[in-house]
Amino acid sequence: MAKNKSVKRHSHPGRGGRGATHPKGRQLDPKAHDQILDLLGDNLRSRDLLIEFLHLIQDKYGCLSTKHLVALAEEMKIALTEVYEVATFYAHFDVVNDQTKKPPPITIRVCDSVTCEMFGAEELISALSKKVPTEIRILRAPCMGACDKAPAVAVGHTQVAPATASVVLEAAGEKKLSRDLPDYIKFNEYRKEGGYELFRECINGIHTPENLIEVLNESGLRGLGGAGFPAGRKWEFVRAEDGPRLMAVNADEGEPGTFKDRWFLERDPHRFLEGMLIGAWAIEAQEIYIYLRDEYPEIRKILLREISKLESSDLLEPGCIHLRRGAGAYICGEESAMLESIEGKRGLPRHKPPFPAQVGLFGRPTLIHNVETLYWIRDLVQKGSSWFTQKGRNGSKGQRTFSVSGRVKNPGVKIADAGITVRDLIDEFCGGMQDGHNFKGYLPGGASGGILPASMDREPLDFGTLEQYGCLIGSAAVIILSEEDDTGDVALNLLKFFEDESCGQCTPCRNGCEKAVQLLENKTWDKPLLKELSTVMQDASICGLGQAATNGLNSVFKYFPEDIK
Repeated sequence: MAKNKSVKRHSHPGRGGRGATHPKGRQLDPKAHDQILDLLGDNLRSRDLLIEFLHLIQDKYGCLSTKHLVALAEEMKIALTEVYEVATFYAHFDVVNDQTKKPPPITIRVCDSVTCEMFGAEELISALSKKVPTEIRILRAPCMGACDKAPAVAVGHTQVAPATASVVLEAAGEKKLSRDLPDYIKFNEYRKEGGYELFRECINGIHTPENLIEVLNESGLRGLGGAGFPAGRKWEFVRAEDGPRLMAVNADEGEPGTFKDRWFLERDPHRFLEGMLIGAWAIEAQEIYIYLRDEYPEIRKILLREISKLESSDLLEPGCIHLRRGAGAYICGEESAMLESIEGKRGLPRHKPPFPAQVGLFGRPTLIHNVETLYWIRDLVQKGSSWFTQKGRNGSKGQRTFSVSGRVKNPGVKIADAGITVRDLIDEFCGGMQDGHNFKGYLPGGASGGILPASMDREPLDFGTLEQYGCLIGSAAVIILSEEDDTGDVALNLLKFFEDESCGQCTPCRNGCEKAVQLLENKTWDKPLLKELSTVMQDASICGLGQAATNGLNSVFKYFPEDIK
């Protein structure tokens, strides 16, 4: 049968070949490409800098447009899908497609985590929603590290705490979206107090790595980010691996109730930096990566300024320390997820083994510590292990930094003996309970540490003392509850946090948190189903987020039956 040549076959734009009207996929916009070139400047187009480059775009244009993402992918020679999946993983990036409006110029983030909810976060959100103009948007946000000043709000990058609707709106109206730097011990001041002398002794051969490891082992210093692994043994494990080796510092404290690392860095950053350099020297690390949470922009400025001074001295070769910004993902506080994020990827926890000490950052053996652990290194070595071990109560040795918030008169960071009880912590360091509030219970270790009743106020707060009760001290984020607080509501708040912060990699955590929230929002709880769900999450989740997400709920079942719905 003869074909009618006047009627042509439809040519689909993605068909390819001679019949294609234009190439497949999104095309590079020359103007957007020029803008990306200006932003990136002379920086290496290294794959691990992807998140840093996304921050540059977000900071400059207030969002991540499709055109800019295409241009970034082209410039870095990586697939657009990789750029997109990383950009959409982190809460602080606003990805805008062709059909989506650019976000307003000012964003107000209201923390709705446990302590802030106790002090009126919901009422604050309601009040702001009625008063803000259209050029301002309001978002819920997880813990901002200001639990001692709850409720906390971020106006742009300016933190307002304690916040009221009028104060927040005034800050937004003034459009002052960054805060002045706090008063801290600067490089020259630190040197005058003997700072970096220990590090100089190390590089001059006065000390050996073995000597330092022995001091750490004798002191019993453990990882104070929450895991509690002995610091000296960690150094030994990394040193036993063939080089080249790296070091990564976890400064991404995001556990609701935790703000101790912020306290150290805002006051005495060089004591931390010296401890970090000593640790890197001991394991012969070629480079150091500091992963800092994005909610601490002032600390970022401090560290950039003070690291530059270090590099200008005779103590440090320039380019050895890399400061990387988080982008609003609690999961990146998990050590392997942090490594993935430093590499410019989504913060998905890795399966273990191998452990980071064996195969860590960029596949190299990596020493990982948090800020507080490194902060104590100088004092431990100079004063001796006995200085540390002679402290402690109730059979514990050493001291801990407690982030205390909730219904106490004087919340804040408290450096106290390891093994102190919550009763003594409240009475000796916090001025007692707030007027009109009776002690009901406490979270000994933040969102994942469970909840204990006031009747158990004499239990020592330390590693290994609370596990028998289904609780953990973790990062020592202690949240005090009164009789005005419903532990059932607290458990729901915690699970909403974990639901939002789950990386989504494994089904037990991803679906389990979502299902648990749905069940807890019912008027009557299905207790057997919730317990079964909790068991599955604890047994089958890949990392500690899913494994510990229901600790608070299980505590309600065990210790607060009166609050069960």
